[in-house]
Amino acid sequence: MNHNRKRKIRTKIYQILVIGLIAFSLVIGALFLFIFSLGPPPLTADQNTIYYGANGEKIGEERGVENRYWVPLDEMNEMVVNATIELEDQHFHEHSGFDYKRISAALLNNIRSGSLQQGASTITQQYARNLYLSQDKTWSRKLKEAFYAIRLELFYDKETILEGYLNTIYYGHGVYGIEAASQFYFDKANEELSLAESALLVGVPNRPNHYSPINHFDHAKQRQQLLLRLLVDRNVIEQEDALRAEQEVLTVTANNPNEQTSQIGYFRDVVLTEMEKILEKDHTQIRRDGYHVYTTLDTDDQIYLADAVEKHTGVEETFQAGAMAVNPNTGAITALVGGKDYQQSPFNRAVQAQRMVGSTIKPLLYYNALESGYTAATTLVSQPTTFAFADGSNYRPRNFNNYYADDQVTLAQALAVSDNIYAVKTNLFLTPDRFVSTLGKFGITGEFDAVPALALGTASVSVQEMVVAYGMLANGGKELEPYAIETIVDKDGNVIYERDQQKPEQVLDPQQTFILNQLMTGMFDVNLNSYMTVTGAPIVDQLSGHYAGKSGTTSSDNWMIGYSPELVMGVWVGYDDNRTLTKTSEKQASRAIWADFIEKAHQSRSVGVFKAPSGIVAAYVNPMNGKLSTPYCPTSRLMYFVEGTEPRQYCKDHPGE
Repeated sequence: MNHNRKRKIRTKIYQILVIGLIAFSLVIGALFLFIFSLGPPPLTADQNTIYYGANGEKIGEERGVENRYWVPLDEMNEMVVNATIELEDQHFHEHSGFDYKRISAALLNNIRSGSLQQGASTITQQYARNLYLSQDKTWSRKLKEAFYAIRLELFYDKETILEGYLNTIYYGHGVYGIEAASQFYFDKANEELSLAESALLVGVPNRPNHYSPINHFDHAKQRQQLLLRLLVDRNVIEQEDALRAEQEVLTVTANNPNEQTSQIGYFRDVVLTEMEKILEKDHTQIRRDGYHVYTTLDTDDQIYLADAVEKHTGVEETFQAGAMAVNPNTGAITALVGGKDYQQSPFNRAVQAQRMVGSTIKPLLYYNALESGYTAATTLVSQPTTFAFADGSNYRPRNFNNYYADDQVTLAQALAVSDNIYAVKTNLFLTPDRFVSTLGKFGITGEFDAVPALALGTASVSVQEMVVAYGMLANGGKELEPYAIETIVDKDGNVIYERDQQKPEQVLDPQQTFILNQLMTGMFDVNLNSYMTVTGAPIVDQLSGHYAGKSGTTSSDNWMIGYSPELVMGVWVGYDDNRTLTKTSEKQASRAIWADFIEKAHQSRSVGVFKAPSGIVAAYVNPMNGKLSTPYCPTSRLMYFVEGTEPRQYCKDHPGE
């Protein structure tokens, strides 16, 4: 009985396995029939889509295989070809598009880390990505990449794939393809490259910005030496040839009229996303349809911002930044930095990342307070405070370094020095639910916990959202929609899109908005130094204009957002893995970046003043007690009020002698 039963079970298992194998074979067969039915994927683009800055200057071009530097494989430098294969895909001629051993190892590491940071792409996969896809590190892009790689391997031989790859790979500075790279860096045809020059160029595509022999020759030289040793170890070249190549003195040039195209990777992705919505087309097709796209990018602003980020984020590659500058009167994005190295990480930290905003959220809380009856002179006590709640819980926020006034302070001073006790008391008085609603007025939407700590920036928000919110303050309280495209012209010269500048809706109260703008200049007023220093003190000496702003810090995030009536810029710095900021330079980087940028950007702009709407009055007030100041007060600040809400009593804390 038992024997028959076991036999039946084995037979059943065998049948299931056979059926499963047949079904799997049918699925795979159907998949390959489907892929085969699609025919060979195109290896040429119709026309390159070209991007222009706000001044009409060409800032970038989608370079496909029809680029004028395309060269056949048999006209390529043999050492470049061999070295590229050894470095990028040693088994290129043996596999069918995928190196399964490398993929398995990378997949295991990515699953462990929950990311797609480690890749194992073959030359075929990279060529598929260059032709048809974006650089995003997502699972969907990886699947599409595999699909196109299969099609390439099915319909084209290895020589065709290798030729296409070497003509489309990115070498930095807006240069695509080995011939263009050779002309750009060494002003010669690729066939004329020496072994030393070839090895230097082959190392660039892995991280074009980091290994640029123009910007970072030492990095490029180290990479060259490593490659030469690899070629010796694999018997591609002799040891003597490698030594001579290492010692060769190289003269690197920069023969590209479109140098700044290398700076717009993150901005271009924003443009492509916007075009997808406007044209209702996939970005792959957009990039190949020969459009002329006139954008909002101010090339000077972009250079100022990129230079400031590079200067103040140092050599630590994983210390990242996201920054955006916007014209608050139109919404035009004038500059954008989404990270330190687009080719290494195309993840846009200015648009895609959600980071805890810290004290940069306080001005939005205080707008709520001003609408609810606060004035610049409203006082609360700043002292160590434990907030107890009906459910038995309590909350004890702290000021920076445990500094407290142990006395009354005004809203003006609390905002300038970023007093946390004042903020939490205000949030509880107005209610956290109401604060969440106020964030929505500023275009900041999300699932935020309506808790006391929200006043200190526990919400995670993108740089773009925060810049838009501050931009609404800068423009007097009007709605603001950021955009990157002014006009789109098709390949036949027809204007198919032109942005319509409509009159924006007034969203915020213009009087309270003006008052808040004036309060936010306080972070740069050292006369407000008292029990704490104003948060803008480290950069005050660098500023010549009348700016408003707010900084913010958490254990892992450092922010600065500031503006004039003409321009608003916000910047976040930190680490993608949320590690704690420990260095002083890291904690000051956002303010330093902002100060460098805002001053240079205003060289060609007037630093205007915020225009007061009707019904506003001004008075000199003692910022500690909120009373009208007298000649005997040690500190006095001009504050603004809705007429009828200004202080009436004079300060008596400092009687004359």
